[in-house]
Amino acid sequence: MKKILLLLLPAVMITAVSCGEKKSEKFELLTSHMWTSDSLLADGVDASGPGQVLEKFKGDVSFKEDGTGTFGQYTGTWAFTDNEANIAIDSPDLPFTLTTHIVELKTTSLKVTFTYPGATLINVRMTFRPK
Repeated sequence: MKKILLLLLPAVMITAVSCGEKKSEKFELLTSHMWTSDSLLADGVDASGPGQVLEKFKGDVSFKEDGTGTFGQYTGTWAFTDNEANIAIDSPDLPFTLTTHIVELKTTSLKVTFTYPGATLINVRMTFRPK
């Protein structure tokens, strides 16, 4: 009986490991490293300077596998939405859930866009590169 159990144990372990949830390519690309801001544009103009609308997004961004992260000076949670076409970011420091559309996600570049509902609608484009 012990021999049968010893023979079955590796098979059970292999099955248990292989049944783990496989992460998507986008998930792997997004969480594989720290990103750093490259350009932060509002209506086509740099908006990353002191007092500007995207100032607090300047710097490093990390999307951790557990769904938490840092986004410049913000901390919070993130999740894919719309079949991984968008990233929703929640932070107690943001007045609403920020949903960004993924324009490009590859090993060398992350580009997202969204419309910011300020006094007028502002078209935002943020690009990041791996750190």
